Amino acid sequence: MLTEVPAGVVIVIALAVLVGSYVQAVVGLGVGLVTAPVVAVVEPSLMPTLPLLFGLLVSGLSLAGERRHVDWPAVGWTLPARLPGTIVGVGLVLVFTPSQLGVAVALVVLAAVLLSVWSIRLPVNRHTLLAAGFTSGVTGTATSIGGPPLALLFQHRRPSEVRATLAVFFFLGVVMSLTGFAVTGSIPRDSLVVAAVVSPLLLLGIWLGTRTRGRLPRDGFRVAVLVVCAASAVVLLVRSLE
Repeated sequence: MLTEVPAGVVIVIALAVLVGSYVQAVVGLGVGLVTAPVVAVVEPSLMPTLPLLFGLLVSGLSLAGERRHVDWPAVGWTLPARLPGTIVGVGLVLVFTPSQLGVAVALVVLAAVLLSVWSIRLPVNRHTLLAAGFTSGVTGTATSIGGPPLALLFQHRRPSEVRATLAVFFFLGVVMSLTGFAVTGSIPRDSLVVAAVVSPLLLLGIWLGTRTRGRLPRDGFRVAVLVVCAASAVVLLVRSLE
């Protein structure tokens, strides 16, 4: 057999990937937010590497399609901050339990969403970009959920700019995270196999998302970003407290 992961588990993960890749194609993030809680429940041995692999595939494809909309100056500030965040994230995985990390990340994301709902708008400058990049590196590496810090910061930008800028950050950032796990020998072979097996559904989700996202108005886009972030935080909190 290619993998020891049960067929039923692979099917559940595949359905989560279909939904997550669709959401990411529309909003700019989502595959990690949807798949991480599912993988953590049905096959925790594949965390956080499997959702990171999905994120690598989706962000790479998204970047290829919308690279002309990338805010490169923003990437120039956030991406270097991801590196120290990645190092801290790898260290946290080795020190704290997944439940402890999950509770902390979920509370931070929920607090950020509440601040956004209350119309507290953070300026997009080098200080907030550095902070978002570092935080995303920590949470993305430790829990595979690194999108909310940047998504919340960019929520008022044009949808195409948000998707493209997040895509380039996620792609290069996930490469950093996976490199960190590769150096420590922490990438299970089953993660690679399952990622390859379910990749057709990932492609289907992206295809469906790119053909329906134009129907979402700009205000609706911002609401969708906040809903996805809040939902992921609630799911992560509930999972971590079990």
